[in-house]
Amino acid sequence: MAIKKILVVDDEKSMREFLSIMLGREGYSVETFSSGEAALEYFKGNTCDLVMADMKMPGMGGLKLLKAVKDINPEVTVIMITAYASVDSAVEAMKSGAYDYFIKPFNVEDIKIHIKRALEWKRLEKENILLKKDFESRYGFGNLIGVSPRMLDVYAFIKSIAPTKANVLISGESGTGKELAARAIHNESERKNKSFVAINCGAIPENLIESELFGHVKGAFTGAVVNKAGLVEMADGGTLFLDEVTELPRELQVKFLRFIQEKTVRRVGGTVDTPVDIRIIAATNRVVEDEVKAGRFREDLFFRLNVIRIEMPPLRERKEDIPHIIRHFAAKYSAELRKDAVVKDVSEEALECFLNYDYPGNVRELENAIERAVAIETKDHISKESLPDNIRNSCRPIGHSVPFIGLGGQVGVPEGGMDLEKTVSDFEKAMILDALKKTGGVKKKAAELLGITFRSMRHKLSKYGME
Repeated sequence: MAIKKILVVDDEKSMREFLSIMLGREGYSVETFSSGEAALEYFKGNTCDLVMADMKMPGMGGLKLLKAVKDINPEVTVIMITAYASVDSAVEAMKSGAYDYFIKPFNVEDIKIHIKRALEWKRLEKENILLKKDFESRYGFGNLIGVSPRMLDVYAFIKSIAPTKANVLISGESGTGKELAARAIHNESERKNKSFVAINCGAIPENLIESELFGHVKGAFTGAVVNKAGLVEMADGGTLFLDEVTELPRELQVKFLRFIQEKTVRRVGGTVDTPVDIRIIAATNRVVEDEVKAGRFREDLFFRLNVIRIEMPPLRERKEDIPHIIRHFAAKYSAELRKDAVVKDVSEEALECFLNYDYPGNVRELENAIERAVAIETKDHISKESLPDNIRNSCRPIGHSVPFIGLGGQVGVPEGGMDLEKTVSDFEKAMILDALKKTGGVKKKAAELLGITFRSMRHKLSKYGME
């Protein structure tokens, strides 16, 4: 591992010498400077991992140096030190990009810990960026993650329909990644350099949604003190994403249908029709056909939106993706939460719990569980003890007390009896998932690992709905 270089900038010779000796003993390479100007000149032609600068120095002070350093390299970590603490200066330093702020005299052990944490956080941040790129190339598409056949089909379909101008309707349960799919379509299209404007149709009061979508002119209603463009106009040239589109009020559905047909927008209270060029991607967690039959959603609008249909699979139907999702979010939240103990993996026991749970909230629920686990975890992996109760309890087989076969428990029939077929099928399914995990989702290699033919593997995947 390369030695980390730290620049110490302080006009006090005793402080420079003290920090140089202390940091040198910790294994860091240290360069010291008595002024901000000298440090900046050095920084222009050299790299370093961290800068420690005094706030108040003759000439260029620490805050000015901080801003200059960040202009040259926004990625460098800067810690400010001062004998003159004030809330305002601390806030300004943090807003300008300082990682931390120390007041003289400071506790030596405390500053050692914070320097180590700052450098580790920066390493994690870089690692997370690389990991994200690696996941996107190996396990995902855009910000969607998964190597299951269901997700690979979604990626391929998005690739094929993204270049078209056709409207898209994305359906799926809450938390399955409908907006991520919409953004992936936008980013793969010719509109990627234009706006992606998202609106949650169920989150805006009914009396405001028309104005939000189409804008209004001054005086159109109480409070309309200026002309205002709506989200449709803001999306001109790009993509308009209508989340929970079935929540649109019936009256507004008529106006939206007119907009789709005529490709013009008229602001509330206005008389001028403005042409706009947008692609509409709508999403819903409801069965739209049922909403149409019940009279809550117009059939003609449904046909206009449902030109291309994408179904996002629930997480319970693609559990082989769970290990990849766990590692992705564990790395993400380790970096964001600046953990001392970097959480890189998941224990076999915790993974069993994750795989056994059915996730009514889908990927969003799994992400929340991982964030919680990383926040409270003290080890370098997610353990069963750090899981939410509902996921942790999923490890307990229903109806008997025998541990899951193959994961350390004694095989035997409990006193109260058992469901043999279910136990065997659960075990087989878990082994298949584990083999897919170990082979990165490559089914042929997983079959070899299990000692079965590829044809048999495909049959089992079909049997358990894992295709």
